[in-house]
Parts: sequence; structure tokens; C-alpha cells
Amino acid sequence: MERIGVYCSSSVKIDKKYFDAAQQLGEWIGRNGKWLVYGGSDRGTMGTLATAAKQSGGRVMGVVPTALEDMGIVSDMLDVNFRCENLSDRKDIMIQESDILVALPGGIGTIDEVFTTVVARSLNYHTKMTVLYNLDGFWDSLIRLLDDVRDRGFANCQYDSLFVVANNFEELTDILSR
Repeated sequence: MERIGVYCSSSVKIDKKYFDAAQQLGEWIGRNGKWLVYGGSDRGTMGTLATAAKQSGGRVMGVVPTALEDMGIVSDMLDVNFRCENLSDRKDIMIQESDILVALPGGIGTIDEVFTTVVARSLNYHTKMTVLYNLDGFWDSLIRLLDDVRDRGFANCQYDSLFVVANNFEELTDILSR
């Protein structure tokens, strides 16, 4: 897997441990000569991730909606600035350009990206795996919700075939190294 798509947060109000996790993943991506494919912002864990990947020897593709450019919050770490019109286009391009997709803890944008990616896989629009990096149990409540949806008969497929959960960095890098 050469191109690792990462969904994460642009918030600067979150705990330091999430920035540390983004830094650690970015460094791993860079040290292993991988491409980072992400949303293109210089803020929050997005900015930390891109800077760490680039400074550690990786290549960085930002998939940048025009609204980010208009706000002036595009990272200067980008090797490729893949411009797009909106968030829907960004999700489609990130799926297309990535070999695997990782969701770090994040807000409603990250949750939207996870659902878009997983639903698209369930409908065979792609075959790429989504990894939920479950740092400190961040994704546990979402996983419980999905289990409840399945148990009530609303799921047409087994969710656990659409994504995997990595509960620590070692599990995450093991998945990314396959």
C-alpha cells in the first residue's frame, strides 16, 4: 500500500494525544516512503500529519476543496494540490487516489468521510479497506451504533467486512504494512 488516505480533524481545540497520534502516523508514512493522501488543510491534526509525513521523507497529496483555498488554510507541505469543487468531490478523489483509508479520531467531517467510504465499499464502488484508528476507544460508540443497526436488521451486509479497527499504533502499522 503506497498511498495512504487519512481522514482526520482540522480542529485545534482537541487533546494533545490526538496531535501526537497524527505526528506518529505521519512520521511512519514518511519513513516508509509512502504517499499521504488527505484533505489538504494546515490546521489541526491534518496539518500535523502532513508536516510529519513530509519532514520524514514522504510525499503529500492534498485534496483541496475551493472553500479551503478561499479561507487560506491550505498546507504548504503539498507535493500535489488536487483541487476540487466541494466536499463530495474531495471524498471521491481521496477514495480514488488511496490504496487504503485510515480514520483518525475526528469530528462530523471525519465521520461523514468514514460513512461515505464504507457505504461506497458496501455497494462495490471500490474494494479499499477503511481502518478506524480507535485511539483510547474513540470509535467505540460508533461501532456500538453500527452493531445495533445490524442487530435490528437494518444492515444489508456485515459491517465488519467493510472496515477494520486498530486499537493501537502497532495494530495500525501492521494493517498498513500488508
